[in-house]
Formats: sequence, C-alpha cells, structure tokens
Amino acid sequence: MSLKKDKQKVLGEVFDDDRVRSFLDVEDNGEADTNYIALERAYRGMKAINFKTFLTFFVAEGRDINAKNPQGKTLLQVASDHRLSNDYIKALEAAGAKF
Repeated sequence: MSLKKDKQKVLGEVFDDDRVRSFLDVEDNGEADTNYIALERAYRGMKAINFKTFLTFFVAEGRDINAKNPQGKTLLQVASDHRLSNDYIKALEAAGAKF
C-alpha cells in the first residue's frame, strides 16, 4: 500500500498581495468552471494564511465560492476529504462556502 500526502508543502515562495491575486487569473480549460480552477489552484499552491487572503480577493471580485469541479463537487467538499485541510476548510466556510 502506498501512502501519499494530500497536500504538497509550499516552501520558499513569497506570497505578497500581487502574487496571491495572480492565482485569480486562470484560463478556461473547457473541462471545469474557471472559478473552481482558481480555487483549487490556490488551495494546492498556498499555505492556509495565503489562501485566506486569496479568498478575500476572490469573494470581493464576486466569484463563485461554491463552483463545482467536473465531478460535481465544490472545493469545500474536496478539501473535506483531505486530513490536513482543517485551516483551509475554516477559511472556505468563513468566505461563504457551503456543502
């Protein structure tokens, strides 16, 4: 049986506001909602404190915090399956994400 981490550790990258905002810009891949793509990319690429800041910018732009992936799940639902995601889940819920 192979065990894998559910989140990669982010090391050494500086996340000032401009860097955090850059995660808002995603291209439509034709497979998933661009709001979901932006959320997932930020979730996978940021520490929780930076993710919380990202969500502030995301919501301020009027983006859909409950956007779904091609499997019909929101990022909150996906993150809930990851054992090290508690801080991310709290940030999503504080930003208005619902199950």
